[in-house]
Amino acid sequence: MIKRLLIANRGEIAVRVARTALEMGIEPVGVYAESDDGAFHVGRIGHAVSLGPGSPRETYLSIPRILEAAREAGADAVHPGYGFLSESAAFASAVAGAGLLWIGPPASAIEQVGDKLAARRRARRAGVPVIPGSDGSETSDEELLRKAKEIGFPLLVKPSAGGGGKGMTLVEEAARLPAALEEARRVAEAAFGDSGVYLERLIARPRHVEFQIFGDAQGNVVHLYERECSVQRRHQKIVEETPSCALDAKLRAAMGRAAAEVARGAGYTGAGTVEFLLDERKNFYFLEMNTRLQVEHPITEETLGLDLVRAQLEIAAGETLPSDWRAGKLTPQGHAIELRLYAEDPRTYLPRSGRVLAWESPCGPGVRVDSGVEEGSAVGLDYDPLLAKLVVSASSRESALARARRAVREWVVLGVETNLTLLDAVLSSEDFSSGRYATDLVSRLREPAPRPTPDAAWIAAALAFSQEKPGAAAVSRAEPWDAGTGWRVGT
Repeated sequence: MIKRLLIANRGEIAVRVARTALEMGIEPVGVYAESDDGAFHVGRIGHAVSLGPGSPRETYLSIPRILEAAREAGADAVHPGYGFLSESAAFASAVAGAGLLWIGPPASAIEQVGDKLAARRRARRAGVPVIPGSDGSETSDEELLRKAKEIGFPLLVKPSAGGGGKGMTLVEEAARLPAALEEARRVAEAAFGDSGVYLERLIARPRHVEFQIFGDAQGNVVHLYERECSVQRRHQKIVEETPSCALDAKLRAAMGRAAAEVARGAGYTGAGTVEFLLDERKNFYFLEMNTRLQVEHPITEETLGLDLVRAQLEIAAGETLPSDWRAGKLTPQGHAIELRLYAEDPRTYLPRSGRVLAWESPCGPGVRVDSGVEEGSAVGLDYDPLLAKLVVSASSRESALARARRAVREWVVLGVETNLTLLDAVLSSEDFSSGRYATDLVSRLREPAPRPTPDAAWIAAALAFSQEKPGAAAVSRAEPWDAGTGWRVGT
């Protein structure tokens, strides 16, 4: 039913969606901001439409411009990828109102479960445990302070919109709450265009485990098992794996049922993710729901032998979930790990900019790299600093871990600072190797040591640098959300 698909995104996810579309006989169409016309995804998608000049808020986050691009391209469907407008009920509604097929849950479902506070209410109604916190009715500092004293310290101030950990602030005592509220609102407004915040009790040393769910228009909702996402910095994931070492069969089944129940009844269709925190006693609590494809979806694909983008497109076109999914007959095979390569200082986690002067990605059996850059790509601060994702799979966790270590040490990136040393340190740590880790793993690591780089890579980078224009892609140490450009991070 879909002939031409507009991909309303950029980077590696735009290329990822385009590849599946081509395999299905669907023509993919990309979009790009005028200043982004040399981006990796533009060269990898046969047909791309300009969104014109302006910031991300005026281009990739502009519903009118994207709909105009869809009309210009003659598209009959829109895939939002992740980040940007992927969880916008207004965008989903506008796409449907324009007579286009929206690849995602309907706007009504996004409103019910995509909003963090609405999702918490739905989880409670479904009987799923929820972390104690405010319900959004408290908006003034005075009201939130009273609620904070009821919840107890330490607690978290969290934006009610968006994701990626931006704006999330730890508050250990009442005196620090006003400053934390001010900071969280500022960051939330700049990143998501919504300054709303709420409070949530801090769970000490939790594990972060999410479940992939899918629904169809016939009312079926299933889960496709879990992904462990506890390796984080700044409350943002950097390493994910499946299956989780923290779950046994009984706990996995209980959490899977709870995940499906949150979405059931909301008219949910397509891909989604229900996220939980697991405390040290193995009690689980609903955290939030993401109404889109996750950055870490490839590890589910590798262990189940599926293409989740294909499933999204088929379900959006009206197909029923496969019978083996509905019967619970899918069984994961082996183990998979994903590592996110970011352009950032591996010690401070601040984003970096520059030009990729050398790029040699790892390869070999069980190794997959979903990339958003290549040699010569410019990396700026207007967009999410995610450069690529390394996905390894093997028959066992031990084998997958050995493969991941080898692959990370094989990766060469010059011209822009990355977190490769941090990823190497995580894989080499006793906590991660043993499987007994929590969300504080990164804070417990020693400072990452510098990585050796092959001489040939330095020579290639020097030659590339000699051809650079003066002042091109200068490294910046600015906080990206201070610019107010509105870029979003996929979680």
